[in-house]
Amino acid sequence: MFTVYHPESAELTARLWDQHVELLAGRWDPRRLAEHQAELFRTTVSYVRERSTFYRSRLAGVRLADDGPLTEAELASIPFTSKADLREAQFDLLSRPVPAAWIFYETTGTTGAATPCPRDNVDSVHNNTVLTEYYRTVFGRFGDAQVIGVAGPSELHATGDTFGDVCRNLGLAVAKMWPHSPMIGFPRALEVMRLLPVTGLFCTPGMALALAKKARESGLDTRADFHLDVLMLTGELASPGLLANIGELWGATAHNALYASQEASVLAAVTGDGSLSTAPLINYYEVVDPVTLAPTPADASGVRQGELVVTNLYQGAKPLVRYRTGDLVRMYPAAAGAAAPVPTLEVLGRVRDELVLNDHPVTGYDLENLLLRHVRGYLDYQVVLDRGTTGADRVTLVLQGDVDPTDPALAATVEDCARELGVELLVSFGDPGAITGTGAMVSWKAARVVDRRSPDDHETRVAHALAARRA
Repeated sequence: MFTVYHPESAELTARLWDQHVELLAGRWDPRRLAEHQAELFRTTVSYVRERSTFYRSRLAGVRLADDGPLTEAELASIPFTSKADLREAQFDLLSRPVPAAWIFYETTGTTGAATPCPRDNVDSVHNNTVLTEYYRTVFGRFGDAQVIGVAGPSELHATGDTFGDVCRNLGLAVAKMWPHSPMIGFPRALEVMRLLPVTGLFCTPGMALALAKKARESGLDTRADFHLDVLMLTGELASPGLLANIGELWGATAHNALYASQEASVLAAVTGDGSLSTAPLINYYEVVDPVTLAPTPADASGVRQGELVVTNLYQGAKPLVRYRTGDLVRMYPAAAGAAAPVPTLEVLGRVRDELVLNDHPVTGYDLENLLLRHVRGYLDYQVVLDRGTTGADRVTLVLQGDVDPTDPALAATVEDCARELGVELLVSFGDPGAITGTGAMVSWKAARVVDRRSPDDHETRVAHALAARRA
């Protein structure tokens, strides 16, 4: 409704809506998309250089061609923007003052200084249009009588506003519930989910498991006593194995629904075929080697793996130029017949979360999927790393929940670890505690991995402190 009072936003919304409808219909060919991205990339560079104190200095010597395709040489002439830059620059990074925004958010600040992330109407319209049209292909499968729950991390986070606005666009009722809030709590959140009933839920994977655990402790059956059709999971690592288990626990479809950050906003979102689809009309993507920072070449299948770098193609309160996300991804080329004819992503975890087991590097995503792809019925999990009697690295998978110790799935997982990683796997059962629910605030590694081969790092200590407060 706010667009009634801001005609320029109404015009922008209509234009972006048309563009994304055409995109999903396959009417953007590669040439048109490349021209669109090159033009808006240059516009963003000019915009931030003129308006942002940080970028005015950082990009002072950058000169780009007026038109034509973006070249590797042009990109290489533009410095990267890092998370450290955001923490140090603070409000100097903004391209519009806070009073020109419609809302103020900030990063959680759990592992470093919180950084301001205000958004104006331009930011929200661009990002929410992508989510509206992508999610239409998901929720459209479940009919008209839907109530969508939103469980987010804090009041200064975009989760509730973003998903609430998108669901309103789609004609879906919303209930915002914060189970960690002292005013709500897990018992009331579960009661609301049953009463309405909630048919879809936006939350982190850890929250989906925590709600299932609390429901079971209360004597409730997550499949029979609730009516979830779809879980839209975000904020943490979500491998196919974990998604399958969460979906089975709740008798619902579980999606890795969104890849985004407070700083960079929407980078990819789920579409109807379950793919995490990029948003190329509003972002320019690069995949680089996290050490050399050189572009990573595609393999024989066109897949590129490395650190994701993004430039926002819209000019709002805080557009970022060549922002190093710190996340490892696999980027796949657009697949024939996909719900959205755009490249798709697998988000493999943070660069610093990559592990080395017996000299074999493995991402958090790949390790989680290796450990969990066969196992079902658990309500929580943790990974413990240590060294066996021979001095070789060893992995222990700690499971909580209804898993039979004689389940053949466990034996298959032990065999997979030996074959694929050359690592001995032990399986034990127990309660990992509250630390596993801190992933969205800290990192997957700090929340899920106990690495006894090395002393605790800063993020792990922060995760323990957060868990102690929640407990």
